[in-house]
Formats: sequence, structure tokens, C-alpha cells
Amino acid sequence: MIPKLHYISQGNTGKEHLENIKKACTSGAELVQLRLKNLSEKKILKMAEEARKITAHYQTRLIINDHYKIAKKIKADGVHLGKNDTCPTIARKHLENWQIIGGTANTLEDCNILVEKKIDYIGLGPFRFTTTKDNLSPVLGTNGYLTIIETLQTNISIIAIGGITTQDVPDILKTGVHGIAASSEITKDFNKISLFNKLLNSPSQQEQVWNPNHKI
Repeated sequence: MIPKLHYISQGNTGKEHLENIKKACTSGAELVQLRLKNLSEKKILKMAEEARKITAHYQTRLIINDHYKIAKKIKADGVHLGKNDTCPTIARKHLENWQIIGGTANTLEDCNILVEKKIDYIGLGPFRFTTTKDNLSPVLGTNGYLTIIETLQTNISIIAIGGITTQDVPDILKTGVHGIAASSEITKDFNKISLFNKLLNSPSQQEQVWNPNHKI
């Protein structure tokens, strides 16, 4: 079962990404995605190893963005592949059968391709304009999700993404999406995780008090 709330890490440095992942874990996140860009594979591996220690400690699922070989090496729970990343069928040959694969889609055509490649979930967006993604894809809004999901008719979990706030969740859920992914909204206030979980009717993990001095 794919969790209904995905936190996508943010930060100006790798250290900030790790600090924010820890905050997400202590605030009840069930799944976090380590999304590091413009770093060497060696540095990403090091950050991923640290993220795996943190998420294992809090029993939180960890998804690695793009780097499926790193996901396999650190025994992450899965990988998320962008449209320009490795083909999911290639990644599947390398990953363990218990590791999940998610893929990015912006259109119905993108979704159909991912369904054929038998991925485990689709990150569909953007819901609205967001600066965290370097693409020019048109925003979908609730009508876009509704149209795509009604046409697609798939059992694969659809995760809405792209500038989503807690106020958007009730209307987005009416379209039939399985859940949502959030980055900026949560990074600004990790207390939003419990509200997202409540709105998504997703059982959050027992909340713990964030202690910046706590050592893993």
C-alpha cells in the first residue's frame, strides 16, 4: 500500500535536506523522498546513507529520487524516476522485488506509458505552478486530474503533486487521486504533516517532539 502523503525533501545543502527529513519523520511522515539535484553521485550516496539511517530509526519509508542504483545499494524502499531519468523497466531489473518504483507524469499520455511499464505509483502534476520543478508543463488543477483519472481507469496509485496546500486536499481527493506529495508547504511548517494526514484520512505515526540536539 502506497502511503497517501509523500514529503519531498528540500534544502540549500545536503545537510539541510537531512535535517528536514528528520523533522518530517518526527512529525509523523510515513514516506519521504530524498530529492537532491546538482550533486555528484558520490555525495548523493553519502546523503542517501544518512537519510536511510534516519528513516530506519523512525520506521519511515524512504524513496530516492532518480538514482535507482543508490536506492538498491542503501536498501531504500524505492525510487522515483522523472520523465528524463532511467526507464522504469530498466530500473526494475536492478531493484529488489519489494522496492517500489514511482514515475512522474504531466499528461494522460505520460500516464499511459507509465502504466505499460508497470510502475507502482504515478506522481501526476503540477496541480498549480511551482518553482521546485524545472519544467514548463501546464497546470492541471482539479479538472485536469478528474479528466485524466476518469480516462485512465487504472488501479495504480495516483499521487497529486505541485504547489499543493492543506486547503486544496478536500477538492483534490474528490478527483479520485490516492494521495498527494508536498514539499514547500511542509518545509515551511512541519506541523502541517499531521493536518495533511488527517485530511487524507491517513493514519499518522505517533507524533514525536522534534529535538534538534537528538543524535541518531
